[in-house]
Amino acid sequence: MTLSTSTVLRDARRIVVKVGSSLVTNEGRGLDEEAIGEWCRQLGALVRDGREVIMVSSGAIAEGMKRLGWTTRPQELHELQAAAAVGQMGLAHMYETKLRENGLGSAQVLLTHADLADRERYLNARSTLLTLLTHGVLPVINENDTVVNDEIKFGDNDTLGALVANLVEADALIILTDQKGLYTADPRRDPTATFVHEARAGDAKLEEMAGGAGSSIGKGGMITKILAAKRAAGSGASTVIAWGREPDALVRLTQGEAIGTLLVAQTQKQQARKQWMADHLQLRGAVTVDPGAASKLQAEGKSLLAIGMTQVEGDFSRGDVIAIRDVSGQEIARGLANYASAEARLICRKPSSEFEGLLGYMAEPEFVHRDNLILTR
Repeated sequence: MTLSTSTVLRDARRIVVKVGSSLVTNEGRGLDEEAIGEWCRQLGALVRDGREVIMVSSGAIAEGMKRLGWTTRPQELHELQAAAAVGQMGLAHMYETKLRENGLGSAQVLLTHADLADRERYLNARSTLLTLLTHGVLPVINENDTVVNDEIKFGDNDTLGALVANLVEADALIILTDQKGLYTADPRRDPTATFVHEARAGDAKLEEMAGGAGSSIGKGGMITKILAAKRAAGSGASTVIAWGREPDALVRLTQGEAIGTLLVAQTQKQQARKQWMADHLQLRGAVTVDPGAASKLQAEGKSLLAIGMTQVEGDFSRGDVIAIRDVSGQEIARGLANYASAEARLICRKPSSEFEGLLGYMAEPEFVHRDNLILTR
């Protein structure tokens, strides 16, 4: 067992687990109740162990095809979308039932790439998922296949798994697949192929090894998993690619056992976050805070409340990165604004209890939540 395997997953507190459609649907024969029940049992064990877990599950289109009596995957986009809509019902019901049997509450979250590309929707999705985790609910995420087009045609849930890992700043992404992990070449074609136990996420050599796609049911092959690991590593999450039918795979991985291929992120999570905010050379605006608020941010690691703000500069939207300055004009922090600049001017110096009266609604009690804030000095 390699040292990094044992620590990376053993120490992971927030984990995204992605399961491929060939596993979920038993190679397209319809939802595999036994397998889903088995993963849900393991997810329950992880949550009881004090971890936060998010599931990204494929399988809606394959389940929809079965329910509609289709034996081959349709080419027409509207038929794929119809299959997804039908299958999503079964998928959500199955997870809800199996997770409840294991003492877990569940929530269905359907996302598209557009949700994560738009600043405001990104922040909304992040807030929702973090709130669900806080309440001990396990989110089950799938691509919103009914409304997207390019995603069904080209996409895959490996990418979605990585984007969710970025979104919630997971410590690890576990991709369960119908293969044992990554080989140096396709073992079905090349007898000299050897198994890759561990490598660096983002290493260009991995993409050469990965080659083409696997099963006919889903869209992703090993290459999409390699690229997903590279993407996940951007926010500091390491990735494991493992066989989904390996007994107790999730539990054993989090106990430090070496299963599958581990692709280690080179950047620490906190460092990746700081880098991302620091890389915003063009800040959309800034707020000035009083000495009390500055002290709360710097000394106590608290969120920024509007009551501590004295001035708002610039024109920014909810979800934009803004500077936070002290009374001398020095930047002390950066963060994602929960309110647009026009709203910020109205709630400046006001307690959150007055937001609804001033704005007609309250998005969040904090102006910048501490999870979305980094200190710059």
